[in-house]
Amino acid sequence: MKLTRGADYGTLGILYLARQPRGRVVLINEIAEAQGVPESYLAKIFQDMAKAGLVRSHRGARGGFSLARLPEEITLRQIIEAIEGPVALNRCLDPREGCGQSAGCSVHTALAEVQRTLIDALDTVTLQSLAAQQLPTQVP
Repeated sequence: MKLTRGADYGTLGILYLARQPRGRVVLINEIAEAQGVPESYLAKIFQDMAKAGLVRSHRGARGGFSLARLPEEITLRQIIEAIEGPVALNRCLDPREGCGQSAGCSVHTALAEVQRTLIDALDTVTLQSLAAQQLPTQVP
């Protein structure tokens, strides 16, 4: 399993929001510049995260984005799934695809157990814990 660049960019972007004072609305270009990611791509990712209820989009002259919930209420799994869709190690474990042969399949059973462990681990990592571990970016 490999996360896309979108998941990387989205995680970096929402981490930037988590390090801001609570309720601060931040322009997408500020986030993109601070995190070194393409602005247009990040804007699309943030719309996906807004639909998932992770960030709030603010329109108008004071527009931008802010966290929709407290950082301790947002998990790494929620961030990834807002951007990538459900975590699935293969197609038979993807609720959008499924597999007609999963009943009695030893591979399905083994991968389902591994997937459950991965999901549980992603659910224990919060945006708050990630932000607390994040070292400040050093400008050369």
